[in-house]
Amino acid sequence: MDKLRVVKVLFVLGVLGVCMGLFSCASQRGHAEFQDAFSLDKASLANRGANHYMSLEPGHRLVLQDGQDTLTLTVLDETKWVDGVATRIVEERETQGGRLEEVSRNYFAVDPATGDIYYFGEDVDMYDADGQVTGHEGSWLSGMNGARFGLMMPARPEAGHRYYQELAPGKAMDRAEVISLSDTVEVPAGQFKHCLRTRESSDLETGTEDKLYAPGVGLLKDGGFKLVKVVTSAQ
Repeated sequence: MDKLRVVKVLFVLGVLGVCMGLFSCASQRGHAEFQDAFSLDKASLANRGANHYMSLEPGHRLVLQDGQDTLTLTVLDETKWVDGVATRIVEERETQGGRLEEVSRNYFAVDPATGDIYYFGEDVDMYDADGQVTGHEGSWLSGMNGARFGLMMPARPEAGHRYYQELAPGKAMDRAEVISLSDTVEVPAGQFKHCLRTRESSDLETGTEDKLYAPGVGLLKDGGFKLVKVVTSAQ
């Protein structure tokens, strides 16, 4: 091989190397994998606060409806220590046809420096037609049985960002991907612009489900449930 051909080959290999490096960086920026580790000082977390799409202020309540079924999320004036963190309790109450189906007490904390809200687990009560508790499917707590806290709502979501919300192997492994930050959504509670759309999935189940959040309000759509009423903590 003459000297000129050697130079050409080396040049091509160099270009390919640069391209592969750029591709690798782009993949990292594009959040190809679901983030499952979150570098933060747990001692700095707070149990009150809010970001653009979620509130941990006591009294904030969202009521969603799907036909005769309801889903009510209420930020309680209660806290619980989980994994060394005093978390805020958000109650999620679901009824089907007027009958209580499930009540979960979800534990969250916010990073005051970033506004990111982290999920530390939940205690779940399932009910039968007689109003008796029949099980606790989906319950998990960070720091117990190998479970770790996840990211529930980033303060500055970016399209393509993928992250785990729950990290409880064998019990709860929900994850989310940011799809859009510009949806216009109309629900019984009104029309909302610049909404966040996430696509949720799980390591333990097949399929995906989109959720929509409005700035300054919170959850607008969850499956067939649509927001019908919002009560802010100031009311």
